[in-house]
This record gives sequence, C-alpha cells and structure tokens, in this order.
Amino acid sequence: MDTAYISAIAALSGSIIGGFTSLAASWVSQNAQARTQMQLESKTRRQELYKAFIEEASKLYGEALVTDNEEDNADVSKFAGLYVILSRMRILSSQAVVENARNVINAIAKEYFEPNRTLREMYGKSHELDEELDIMRHFTEACREDLKKRSSI
Repeated sequence: MDTAYISAIAALSGSIIGGFTSLAASWVSQNAQARTQMQLESKTRRQELYKAFIEEASKLYGEALVTDNEEDNADVSKFAGLYVILSRMRILSSQAVVENARNVINAIAKEYFEPNRTLREMYGKSHELDEELDIMRHFTEACREDLKKRSSI
C-alpha cells in the first residue's frame, strides 16, 4: 500500500473522529442546557402559582375575618379561584403542597362562619400572631420544600 493512501486515510479518520467528538460534545451541552431551562421554567411556573394562591387566599381570609356569616349565605363563588389554583397545583406540585393548600381553603371556609374578631383579639396579650390565624405557614413551608427539592434534581 502506498504511504500517500495511509496518510490520507489517517487524516480522514482523524477528521471523522474529531467531527463525531465535536457533535457529541455539542449534543451533551445542548441537552444539559435544555434540561436546566425546563427546570427553571417549571420552578417559575410553580412560584407564580404559589404566589397567586397566597394572594387570593389572603384576600379571602381577610374578608372572612370581618364578615359575619352565621347563616348559610356565604358566597361559594368566591372560592372558585382558589379551587382553580388548587387544581393546577395537583398537576405541578407535590402532595404536601396540595394538602396544605386544601387545609388553607378549609380554614378560610371555617372562618366565614366564625364571629368577627377585633384586632386586639387577633393579636392577644403577647402581641404575637396567634397560631390559628397564621393559616399560610404550613403551606408556605411546603412550597419552600417543594421548590428546594425539585431544583436540586
């Protein structure tokens, strides 16, 4: 065999191997970037969902604290937005987040049928927020764990 052929085959083989290596490295890099982008988008979606739930639930809870509905005339349609958000959470969030969101909704519904409270009653003698009134604490802790756990995957 002629040495020119051997040199040509070696050069061609080197080019092919280099091209495949470059292609593989590029594919791995693009795949990692796409996965990272999807995780960031998922986290952002869940953060927006949690934010919307907290805002809507806080508004309803504040209204429930000052509304005296001892009869069965509470407006159920006010809860529709919370149930829409809860349904979206069932798709995107962990079971702990969903359970705590349901507990928040139940606490708000229960508060609608409680007598009105004054600011003094809410804060008590120690000037600390009563555990019963801090209905979002467990929900927000579950959200934080969900976001932390899923972002480290």
